[in-house]
Amino acid sequence: MKIGDKVRFLNEIGGGKIVAVKPNGIVVVEDEDGFEIPMQARDVALIQSDNYETSRIVEGKKKADAAAQSFHDGNKSIKSLLQEGTEEAADVEAGEDYDPSEMEITFKAPVEERKGGDKLSAYLVFVPIDAKELTNTRFEAYFVNDSNYYINYSYLSAEGNSWKLRKTSIIEPNTKEFIEEFGRESLDEIAHVAIQAFAYKQDKNFLIKPAIDVQFSIDGVKFYKLHVFQENDFFDQPALMYTIVENDEMARPLVINAKALKEEMYKRNDDREQKQPARKEKAKGKDTGEIVVDLHADALLDTTDGMQPIDILNYQLTKFRETLNENADKKGQRIIFIHGKGEGVLRNAIINDLRYRYKKYTYQDASFQEYGYGATQVTIK
Repeated sequence: MKIGDKVRFLNEIGGGKIVAVKPNGIVVVEDEDGFEIPMQARDVALIQSDNYETSRIVEGKKKADAAAQSFHDGNKSIKSLLQEGTEEAADVEAGEDYDPSEMEITFKAPVEERKGGDKLSAYLVFVPIDAKELTNTRFEAYFVNDSNYYINYSYLSAEGNSWKLRKTSIIEPNTKEFIEEFGRESLDEIAHVAIQAFAYKQDKNFLIKPAIDVQFSIDGVKFYKLHVFQENDFFDQPALMYTIVENDEMARPLVINAKALKEEMYKRNDDREQKQPARKEKAKGKDTGEIVVDLHADALLDTTDGMQPIDILNYQLTKFRETLNENADKKGQRIIFIHGKGEGVLRNAIINDLRYRYKKYTYQDASFQEYGYGATQVTIK
């Protein structure tokens, strides 16, 4: 017996590794708890020799090296390498402590599909962490996949004319996935977000779905209103949901793109065209005393070459504000601003100004008979 040999006790339970050999047939055995126990050599039995174990490891390594050399020579397959070169060394490393129950579980149950899930549905969902303290709570964003498809998606937010990737992931069928947590101080960062994605199934045939590319305008005011968060099928607490795609129908983006904005700025509805002569007469101040201001781009500007849609919108708003400021001392003065119907971008901007910048003035829709459905009347107070 020598240092490194593994032994067991003959007359009592226990054993360990020899760490020292003393005169008079005494060996010092270190048990599994680290205690050193002096024993007579005749009272212990050899379990495993250090030389034997080492020789097996060395032999296994030699075989692995030989197998690798044979592989490079074109004489052995990778399977042969694994069998001849590494199995024995692995057996030695496992030793007597090998426990099959500790092996990594690699089995994965197949994805369960549900009836009706082959129509693609997905949602962007915002959930208050504490709905009872809505004024102070933070929020969580989730991607909900309510279909039998895997969805590879990217969640982005606009930063000026560019975009920032906030999350990209592959979500399994019929599951929901956490995207991020945020507070109200970050609402401006997600005022304009986009989802780009594509759907597929694994290990089976499937019907191909169109790629997803939708954008949303996230109204930060909604995060202050409890009634906006509704009961739903996906969360125990109320949530604010935006539909990305539902029953294979992609959501209409809730933002106005540059092309749509430009079309609106130039659009004149039929009613306005038919009333053009009457409008010109009123603009001269005859009969009614009303001031009529046409805010259409082609009425304000000789050319819009080189201007972006947002530049045109800002010019229209400047004209609107200048008109109100010029007539601020004329109490009772009615001013008709013609903005057109379109997507409502210019009208919404005007209404926002009247609510917060010109609170003391009253406003209403102008006469439909005179101006159609695309004009707002403001009365100076």
